[in-house]
Amino acid sequence: MEEVIAAAKLAALHTDIMGLKEGYETLVGERGITLSGGQKQRTAIARALLRKPQLLIFDDALSAVDTATEDVILGSLREIMHEQTTILIAHRLSTVKNCAMIIVLDEATIAERGTHEELLAKKGIYAEMYERQLLEEEIVQY
Repeated sequence: MEEVIAAAKLAALHTDIMGLKEGYETLVGERGITLSGGQKQRTAIARALLRKPQLLIFDDALSAVDTATEDVILGSLREIMHEQTTILIAHRLSTVKNCAMIIVLDEATIAERGTHEELLAKKGIYAEMYERQLLEEEIVQY
C-alpha cells in the first residue's frame, strides 16, 4: 500500500483519492466512469510508475490536467526520470521544455531537435509554437 500511495503522490492524485468517501478503497466503476479525464490520466500515470519500468512512454498523458497540476507531476517525474528512459509525447510545450532532448516532428519527419533553449535560439517551428502557446495562456488568464 505504501508503494501505491507513493505512486499516487507522484501523479498528483493522492489528495483526490483522500477526498473520496472511502479513500483508496473507493470503487470507481467500469473504466473509471466516476473520474474526471485528468484523474483518469493521473491514475494511468500512477499505475505505470508502480511497475517501475525501464522505459516510460507518455503519449499526451497530461493533456487533461491544468498547467499547475502538470507542473507538480513533471516535478515529481523529474526525480525518477534519471532512473529510466522516459519519452514524453505532447502538444503542450511546457510538458517537454525540461527534457534532455526535444524532437519536433512536422509532416512525419524530424524538423528540429535540441534542448528547449537551443530550439528557441533557432527561431524555427518550435520557437513559433512556444510563442503561440505563451500568447494563448496569457489570453486565457484575462
